[in-house]
Amino acid sequence: MTKPNPSLIGIVSRRILAFSLLAMAIQIGVVFADYWFDDDKLSVLMLQQETEALSSAIHVRNGIASFEPDRELSERYLDRHDRDGSIFLRVRTASGALLYSNCTTECAEHFLPLSIDAPNFWKREIQPGKPFSVAGGQTFERAGATVLVELAILKDPNGFMYGALLHEMFDSMIVPMTLMFCLVIGATIWSIRSALKPVAMAAAAADRLDPRDSSARLPLTRMPEEIARLVTAVNRMLARVADLIQSQKLFSSSIAHEIRTPVSIAKMELSHIDDPRARNAERDLDALTHILEQLTSLARADAVDPSAYQTADLSQIGAGLAEAIAPFVFDHDKSLEFVDEGTPTVTVIPALVENMLRNLIENAVKHNPPGTRIVLACGPGATVSVEDDGRGLVDLPEHHEDLGYIKRSGQIGLGLKIVQRISELHNAPITVETAPDNGTKITIDFSAARSDGMTVS
Repeated sequence: MTKPNPSLIGIVSRRILAFSLLAMAIQIGVVFADYWFDDDKLSVLMLQQETEALSSAIHVRNGIASFEPDRELSERYLDRHDRDGSIFLRVRTASGALLYSNCTTECAEHFLPLSIDAPNFWKREIQPGKPFSVAGGQTFERAGATVLVELAILKDPNGFMYGALLHEMFDSMIVPMTLMFCLVIGATIWSIRSALKPVAMAAAAADRLDPRDSSARLPLTRMPEEIARLVTAVNRMLARVADLIQSQKLFSSSIAHEIRTPVSIAKMELSHIDDPRARNAERDLDALTHILEQLTSLARADAVDPSAYQTADLSQIGAGLAEAIAPFVFDHDKSLEFVDEGTPTVTVIPALVENMLRNLIENAVKHNPPGTRIVLACGPGATVSVEDDGRGLVDLPEHHEDLGYIKRSGQIGLGLKIVQRISELHNAPITVETAPDNGTKITIDFSAARSDGMTVS
């Protein structure tokens, strides 16, 4: 299975994501290094965050402050006194009244004296290096009461330093950069969609181009400069293709016209020769003449002018053709029947519709044995059909999907290609019903060409 082409939005989004993640990783590394190698800054950050966490347990009722830690907070600051480290905590009011303490002599050793007014923040280093051994405190206001939370951490047994480091990186880097990343992705997708709107408009315009109109071009209005250059290049290509197709049409029509005269002269000369080989040559020239007529018909179908469409009655077209082609059918030992079941007026090119039906009847005559019955039916509705009781389309592979140019026998099947091309010009689908030795019925539906409201596309 062919892998679908990636979308431009997907490509750009993935690249922005990759570079944003890389930038985020680099910035996180820079912030980490900035704090990791600055013990003073990191220890201050650690004390501030831990004392703020402890301040959540301060409550004031009737002007009286109290410290009431919940279970989670109590377990986080368990009394630790071992070789792995210690944690000492003291909470007091600004006047020196104790609200909580888990130390005795250690408090006097590490904390400020109770007689000293509570500062906004203080910190001192107990022992240099990591893990940290620091003491400090921070003042908090709760309902008019000033409370100082003091914390002494020796060798950081609970890993407060790492928590502070991660918390700072998350708050200062990950959240803002994630928000910025989302905004950048959103703005990028919106910008790309807006920039690609002209491309979608050009693609829709290309789908609406009429292949019969050699002057059809893609619009350039409101196109960005880069896309306008692409559309201009496509329009130049369409002009070259139109010139090429026109040249091919002229060539096909001219060569058919130029060859027809010498072929007619050759046939006239051969008619004066009384020899079986001359008759064989006449048959070959008849076949050549038929191919030339089909080439001319195909060139005429490809060179249709939209102004050539006019309202017509399918029944009248069918009746006129049946009368004109009947001698040809009878000369080949076949029978022709015309059935008129009533048809509405349609917007068509009558000459091409007649050519289409003529080709179908000629094919039924040439490819079936003597005695074959051929029926040309018009209606009911905007349909026409040619049916025979002959041997079926045994020489037409995949006739339901592609009538094709080349038959399995190697002969050129221009007649059916002309039928297909004319049906496309009228947006008239073809239905083929055939089976070996059970005949063939080919139906063309001109409902889309009805003149009572619907138009040919």
